[in-house]
Amino acid sequence: MSVNQKLNFFSTLAVVTLAFLATQTSLSASSGQKQYEELLKRTPLFKDPKLTSYIENLGAQVVSVSEMAGEKFIFTLLDDPALNAFATADNYVYINRGLLNYVSNEAQLVSVIAHEVAHVTRGHINKQSTSGTATQILSTVAAVLANSNEVYEAGMAYGNSKVRSMGRNHELEADQSGAEYMAKLGYDVDQMISMLSIMKDFETLQKDQARRKGATRPTYHGVFASHPRNDARLRAVVSRAKTLITDNTRENGAEKYRTLTQNLIWGENFLAKNIPKERFSDLNWRVRFDYPKGWVHARGTAPVATTGREPQGLSTLSMSRLTRTAQTPEEYLYNQLNISEVRDGEAITPARLQGFTGLIPRFDKIRKQESLIRVAVVYYKLNAYVFEGETSRGAKFVEQDKLFLDAINTFRPISQAEIAGQKPQRIHYVKATAKTTFDGLANAFNLSKTDVDTLRVINGLYPAGEPQAGEIVKVFRQ
Repeated sequence: MSVNQKLNFFSTLAVVTLAFLATQTSLSASSGQKQYEELLKRTPLFKDPKLTSYIENLGAQVVSVSEMAGEKFIFTLLDDPALNAFATADNYVYINRGLLNYVSNEAQLVSVIAHEVAHVTRGHINKQSTSGTATQILSTVAAVLANSNEVYEAGMAYGNSKVRSMGRNHELEADQSGAEYMAKLGYDVDQMISMLSIMKDFETLQKDQARRKGATRPTYHGVFASHPRNDARLRAVVSRAKTLITDNTRENGAEKYRTLTQNLIWGENFLAKNIPKERFSDLNWRVRFDYPKGWVHARGTAPVATTGREPQGLSTLSMSRLTRTAQTPEEYLYNQLNISEVRDGEAITPARLQGFTGLIPRFDKIRKQESLIRVAVVYYKLNAYVFEGETSRGAKFVEQDKLFLDAINTFRPISQAEIAGQKPQRIHYVKATAKTTFDGLANAFNLSKTDVDTLRVINGLYPAGEPQAGEIVKVFRQ
């Protein structure tokens, strides 16, 4: 399946799934607590006590000047790389770690929190009780179908736009109330427009990149046809809040924000992923697969790379690494492995690789009866990875064979992102000199040329700005 086909399929799936979720919501709306529990099954909390406390404190301050002062709100920091924030039923507000990468100061973060609190106080959430989990479900499905981080990110953006775009009027209402909350706390409400401008720049960059692939990629608050700085209605509703500014004005909190977010993980957080003990992986060959849960495994003697055993020793599954030929995997099985009979043979495509599997009959001299062995061949680069699964007396082959197949289908290449992810990129702040340019920063921190536009976005200088001497510039590096 091509990239375009995957994205088109995902788009269709998104619409169908969201329609289904909307129907389910109309029948029985989930509680905020239930949505929270379901969401955390798919997206973990970002475990940074200082940042979490910071967001909770800012959220409490926003609520204290809102129409729902005194009511309980739950503020949650998710370990999700997407630029997003959202609110759900029962006063739950979520901030993604990825959004913090794009924020430059405390006032901008408050503008996002205030916007989401306003969706609650304005009653926009009542018919959106599944919005938080819907995007996660869709992005997870996309990732599984495509086995691609790019498609995952596109899925997040697509799902977020479908769920979060409640209509421009709702968004402007949330901006208006959010700006009022900011003003009452003493923040410069123009920081809300600055934050929305960064989001719009990110949206523009993502759309330009996606357009070259034939995809659609809107993002958070994706309702402005023009740039927020030029949007008359937005500037009007935000400007009204300036009349509420108190004598107790606050600075934008940039220095404190930089202190809290120095070394914040950028992008996918590979460190948070639990690697199952049942996983066999080889970084030199760049392949991995997962044995069934609870199985133990050990390296073998070449050409056998690994052998795994079921806890009671009733079943074994081995994988050998051999040199492939120009033949198909099916022909390889017959001609190279000298197998004369294969039953129930079928093509398989783990991780979209070329493969073939089937059952081999063998005569069991001990039981004096025929037994079956699961065999599979999967091609990757110049090698054929050959699996053999068999059972001993006391095991039901049909049940164990399902485990064999499930394990074989987890075989996949180890991507460069996974390898690089052992040491994830992080946010760093540097002071610009008169000679500092984004191209120069990309070279200094070993970033690709495509990262230059992203650097401009996260620093509020997209599409062609350059840092000025003395400015603090945000970069990401390992």
